[in-house]
Amino acid sequence: MRIALFGANGQLGSDMVSLAAQRRLDLMAVTRAQVDAADPEAGFDGLDFDVAINCVAVTRVDDCEKDPAPAVAINAHFAGRLAKACAAKGARLVQVSTDYVYGGQVEREPLTEAIGRAPVNVYGATKALGEDLVKLEHDDVIVARVASLFGVAGASGKGGNFVETMIRFGKERGRLTVVADQMMSPTASYDAGEAILDLIAAKSPAGDYHVVNSGVASWCEFATAIIAKAGVAAEVVPIPTSQFPTPARRPPYSALSNAKLEAAIGRPMPHWTDALDRYLAAKGHV
Repeated sequence: MRIALFGANGQLGSDMVSLAAQRRLDLMAVTRAQVDAADPEAGFDGLDFDVAINCVAVTRVDDCEKDPAPAVAINAHFAGRLAKACAAKGARLVQVSTDYVYGGQVEREPLTEAIGRAPVNVYGATKALGEDLVKLEHDDVIVARVASLFGVAGASGKGGNFVETMIRFGKERGRLTVVADQMMSPTASYDAGEAILDLIAAKSPAGDYHVVNSGVASWCEFATAIIAKAGVAAEVVPIPTSQFPTPARRPPYSALSNAKLEAAIGRPMPHWTDALDRYLAAKGHV
């Protein structure tokens, strides 16, 4: 089985390259030079694969709000073109999506795949459109929704990740104010990558899967754990979202249930606190 990974330089993609090497999988990291996701004329004819994993995305949420065009082109239309190519090749597609396809729903329990999507910003809307386009073009698609990723490579488009930002600001400032009324599922990109490869190996049925670590936290709770576990001498102060205005709205609740994923891969997903411990150790913060 030959796997083509689009977006191999990102936070999730970098961990998937490492995991594939550990598992001795035949994985090809498709570079931008080979296929430019922003080019509507870019084709896939020269690539030979049985499974494609699409980690390519415009993820700077506030930038998407200010200028939606790149997000529409890459998060939605590139995904649709890749799905069409997969259908022509008879290849399976794993479309990596996000918890930000939610946020406007009334539910305040970990969200299952049966809950209707309700994005509250352009980024989430373009990722939801990407989900729809890939399913219109191809029947054999796994939509893997990840959330609040933190990985050793960092998010190249964001200049790091939340964990590193909190540690840096904590050391510099000694006092952090972090929103306490946005609930989500902190997830290690390493654990998400493992689960996606397990879904592929298990030949799991096409459909939506919430690929997240177990447990729910607010951004403030996440920050508090980071500061405490990393031994940073800083105070973490909870604030409401109203005191931290941003160009794009953030979901007040986007925590995801991973029960369907766990049933598909036959094992429990680690709790986010365990994932954070491993991440901090790998980065030398503890």
